[in-house]
Amino acid sequence: MLKVGLTGGIGAGKSEVSRLLVGRGAVLIDADRIAREVVAQGTPGLAAVVEAFGPDVLTADGSLDRPKLGAIVFADPERLAVLNSIVHPLVGARSRELESAAAADAVVVHDVPLLAENGLAPLYDVVIVVDAAPETQLDRLVRLRGMTEEDARARMAAQATREKRLEIADIVVDNDVPLDALERRVEEVWVDLVGRAQRSGSN
Repeated sequence: MLKVGLTGGIGAGKSEVSRLLVGRGAVLIDADRIAREVVAQGTPGLAAVVEAFGPDVLTADGSLDRPKLGAIVFADPERLAVLNSIVHPLVGARSRELESAAAADAVVVHDVPLLAENGLAPLYDVVIVVDAAPETQLDRLVRLRGMTEEDARARMAAQATREKRLEIADIVVDNDVPLDALERRVEEVWVDLVGRAQRSGSN
């Protein structure tokens, strides 16, 4: 099994790269999706979030009000650290469960937005960083996700710098390119990953 950490700044296009890798046979473990699961209604994770942040972070139906919680934590690094201390251990445990269920020769791609921020690079055999210029990230967040420029800049500022992410990269995927060029680059990366998986399996 080859354990791959996939990361990139918000708006860099990491989800598109993970989709292309899955289309080629990768097993995807999506930390964002798992993070939503572990604070779903009725979970101990949601109870812990409410205990830390109060009932105002719930919607009328009792589920987590993500925009409201996001506005709180992305404006306050200490509150963000509190949220991370609740969610990250739960995400880690679920990720390990899913990884153990994958085939022995699988290329397992962990989609981890905060890989650089949390010093997680040593957990993976290979780290892939999806890279885009900050102005590209900002444009995508405002134009495609409907964020205000102020909110988009706050989200970007809460993450690691572009330089810090690139420092931990074994493979960089430039996503300041048209989709067809991105697909060609992902194909190259996939061939590389399969080769690495085969070599690690024969050792």
